[in-house]
Amino acid sequence: MMGDWDLLVDRKDLRKAQIVPAQAPPLADGEVRLRVERFSFTANNVTYGLMGDSFGYWKFFPAPGGQGRIPVWGFATIVESRVPEAPVGLRLFGYLPMSSAFTMQLAKGRTGFVDRAPHRADLPPTYNAYAEAPADPLDDHRALLRPLLMTSFLLDDFLGEDANLKSLVLSSASSKTAMGLAWFAKARGLEVIGLSSPANAPAIAGLGLYDRVLTYDQVGSLKTAGPAAFVDFAGDRTTTAAVHAALGEALTRSLIVGATHWEAGREEAAIAGPTPTLFFAPDQIRKRMADWGPGEVEARFDKGLRGFVAANPWLTLVQHQGQQGLTDAYHQVLEGRVRPQDGHIITPG
Repeated sequence: MMGDWDLLVDRKDLRKAQIVPAQAPPLADGEVRLRVERFSFTANNVTYGLMGDSFGYWKFFPAPGGQGRIPVWGFATIVESRVPEAPVGLRLFGYLPMSSAFTMQLAKGRTGFVDRAPHRADLPPTYNAYAEAPADPLDDHRALLRPLLMTSFLLDDFLGEDANLKSLVLSSASSKTAMGLAWFAKARGLEVIGLSSPANAPAIAGLGLYDRVLTYDQVGSLKTAGPAAFVDFAGDRTTTAAVHAALGEALTRSLIVGATHWEAGREEAAIAGPTPTLFFAPDQIRKRMADWGPGEVEARFDKGLRGFVAANPWLTLVQHQGQQGLTDAYHQVLEGRVRPQDGHIITPG
């Protein structure tokens, strides 16, 4: 196909990103070629880039010589196929590269489809699964929220196993994953306190998702209504240390989820209290698929997603078109120049 392209980034410096022409060799048996329709780009995707080496995110869509292809979530349609069960015209939702088109080794799975490429064999099954996706009015919201709100949903489910928790403190309160967790947790009756920058705090406070919103320089005055968990979406170790110090014995759990403040607080800071532990969403989804069955996981999540969209009309979708639109959105999100209420959707074609 003429004119296809990829967005490649320098794995050591995410600011260095460029659009490059992509090759489309003839398909082998078992392969399909997909045209990318739309995807979201959020701080969550920046985390994929930051943790690309340690968590294997660079392995999904290989790139040459020190470069990487940051994965995104969205919709793509099969335009060539050498897989009888995956005909031309089949529309899928799942993990995509930031490209105009790409090739996969697709196979029918127990539910939907799976990429069977050898280089993805050891990666979490959640990211290798592709679901049939007939058009839906919520498609843009799904592209934006499914990966973020699924993490929120699974975090809330995980924390809900601790009956003693009364309060949550969330850093990077303007991130969509933190917002989603706040919404789910408040529905269960928990007190939820958000931490945010002075620039974002007023907007966040006005959304009604948090009981209170504090700026990072107010963390020293932090108090909770009862036993609390800290969920760190920022990756700023200095903030984590300050929260632990402020809450003292009231803090019983400390989870690490993301790294939106990717240049902050990398120095070692002494941390008192519970040891921060990484929450890895695929582990929780595997557990719940075994407990509930995959159909029930999706049904419960879909109800949550539709409820969140209906209850939060402040959420604004910002559309970007083509190579320039993608480049603009990429740098806006990377540099943190995104309003809390905005979600960026890119249509490559």
